[in-house]
Amino acid sequence: MLLEEKTCVVTGASRGIGRGIAEELGRAGGDVVVNYHTSEAAAHEVVDSIEESGANAIAVQGNVAEMEEMEAMSETTRRAFGPAEVVVNNAGITADQTFEKMTAEEWNSVVGVNLGGVFNCTQAYFEDVCDADEGRVINVSSMVGLKGNYGQANYAAAKSGLFGLTRTLALEMARSGSTVNCIAPGFTKTDMLEKVPGDVQESILDQIPLNRFAAPEDIAGLVRYLAGSRSSYMTGQILPITGGMEW
Repeated sequence: MLLEEKTCVVTGASRGIGRGIAEELGRAGGDVVVNYHTSEAAAHEVVDSIEESGANAIAVQGNVAEMEEMEAMSETTRRAFGPAEVVVNNAGITADQTFEKMTAEEWNSVVGVNLGGVFNCTQAYFEDVCDADEGRVINVSSMVGLKGNYGQANYAAAKSGLFGLTRTLALEMARSGSTVNCIAPGFTKTDMLEKVPGDVQESILDQIPLNRFAAPEDIAGLVRYLAGSRSSYMTGQILPITGGMEW
């Protein structure tokens, strides 16, 4: 129980990678705040799953793109479990379009959630993490932020921006003993991947030496490590999880 009695917040935790992370932190003994924006029923399913493993969890609605909602979520967290010690910024959206045809709305919405949301959530919990004995901020980026991807200029820019934010926060939060790291998953079995045409998925698989897509559990295991005490001397790192795919 590496995270016993530690308060862990996971944004975008109702499905996909976020759900896998929330459930893994619960299995490690953490008290988990399952954040969701619109998928209330799915979020409560995650809470039920975590509680079945013997841990505590609550579902909290909040749009990471809105600072007031993140501040309200942090207050709810403190009332339920006390100050947050581990914050996992996972929430993300896509609005794919070639740059030539991309609208300002498509750009702003994706950057507002995927990068602005990390600013908002981290600000809302900043003092909690810094005051913790072993505070952790873990940002979930993407391999797309490392290498780009056709039709995803907005997503790639936001996910790449997390690298600079991670490294800067790591420097600024080091004085409190808190760490900040970033993971960059490759193609993972989520509802986003399911929207990709089958022939495109096959061409992607041909580029992955392990010849499979990641499962959310593959990503969650690294987050569990970063959230625990064994990673206490690791900070400011960008950690790709790509199955060997070049980036």
